[in-house]
Amino acid sequence: MLKNRRFIAVWLCLAAAVVLAGAAGCSRQTAGPAPQPVEVKVMPVIQQDTPVNYEFVGQVVAKNEVQLRSRVSGVIVTKMVNGGDAVRAGQPLFTIDRRQYEAALQNARAQLAQAEAALSNVRLDRIRYEKLAAQGAISKQALDTILAQEQQNIALVEANRAKVRQAEVDLEDTLIVAPFDGRIEVNELSVGSFVQAGQTVLATISSTDPVFVQFSLSENEYLRLAKQTSSTLPDSWGQNLKLVLSDGQTYQFTGKVEQIDRGLAQNTGTLTLKASFPNPQRLLVPGMFARVVVPGEMRQGALLIPQRAVQEILGKTFVTVVAAGDKAELRPVKMGPRVGNLWLVEEGLSAADRVVVEGGFKVQAGTPLKVIPVDPAEFLARTKQ
Repeated sequence: MLKNRRFIAVWLCLAAAVVLAGAAGCSRQTAGPAPQPVEVKVMPVIQQDTPVNYEFVGQVVAKNEVQLRSRVSGVIVTKMVNGGDAVRAGQPLFTIDRRQYEAALQNARAQLAQAEAALSNVRLDRIRYEKLAAQGAISKQALDTILAQEQQNIALVEANRAKVRQAEVDLEDTLIVAPFDGRIEVNELSVGSFVQAGQTVLATISSTDPVFVQFSLSENEYLRLAKQTSSTLPDSWGQNLKLVLSDGQTYQFTGKVEQIDRGLAQNTGTLTLKASFPNPQRLLVPGMFARVVVPGEMRQGALLIPQRAVQEILGKTFVTVVAAGDKAELRPVKMGPRVGNLWLVEEGLSAADRVVVEGGFKVQAGTPLKVIPVDPAEFLARTKQ
């Protein structure tokens, strides 16, 4: 009996050893190799006093633009410009057929001469009637009648003089001239086209120097800019605006706000402004889009990171930072205005943080990192836009 108990005990010990060995083997198989660190380039958050600029999308529009319409009807007989030409104020552009208006002027002058002759005869009669009335040879009623006839003829002369002036104006209006310096559109009418007075558009002329750049900003943006600039530099609001063209180049001339809309747009809640920019080289053309850069306040000790370090996901912004143990941490941040190829951080980072500037798309939260420090100045110079 004792032997059987010993045998059972030995057997149980062997079975337990086999089970433990199998469990250890399974554990070794499921654990797998430790993850390898991912190589990333890292730079510290930049902290410095920074002038903040605000950018808005703007569109170039002509400061003056007019659709040319003739004041008289007729057929275009002469065209003295081509589409796209630059024109000067007072430069002849089109001529309407003058013949009917020359005839109308001659007729008006003839009627005026006839009325003046009739008035001259009535005045002679009036002089004779006055002499006869003084001698008592005619009644007072006869004198009153001739005086009334004289007044009627004076009015008739004035009416015919007005017709002559109108006929002269109509004849002058057969010549269409440029109302200001500018450029004419390419869709102008051709010789032989019939023009209806006050309706037919002969061409459109836009002024070219200076031009307006129209842009919009929200109520809060307007209040912030107006308050900040007026508190530091009185009367500086809307001055020294810069323009960044679609090719990324900064326009050589600065502008200033000249017009502010009377109120906020009801459908968008934004305020429309127009800034005037010199355009002596005719580089800016109506319809162009550009970024209007408005100078703002000076931020003391601002935190800045490269724009390429920021990830935007579903309308939110994140930055990959190096956490304790050189592991990746995806941190939500609130970003402010852009400053060149940097981005100002409003919330979420401190000056002691290190951010991943290259290779961050390959890592997830908790991923071990092989950190390669980069010099901020060299990195920014290499990635400068």
